[in-house]
Amino acid sequence: MPERVETTNPEGVDYGWVMQVTFVATILIGAPIVAFLSINADLPSWGARAEFAVRVGAPIWFCTALIVFAYAKRNQA
Repeated sequence: MPERVETTNPEGVDYGWVMQVTFVATILIGAPIVAFLSINADLPSWGARAEFAVRVGAPIWFCTALIVFAYAKRNQA
């Protein structure tokens, strides 16, 4: 029987896992941080709210990705 096409043997860090965990962790941790920081911000329009969320959320996303990647790199099998 031939080997299945979907079978892989990744070497090193599983980037798919890193992306998925980064996405979930950023929503669970980053969204409350952005909401808390927006309490004192003057956000009169939806555009201002979206811009604020991107300005504050992007660094949170980036830091989360670095932490998850470092964890995956350290604990790779």
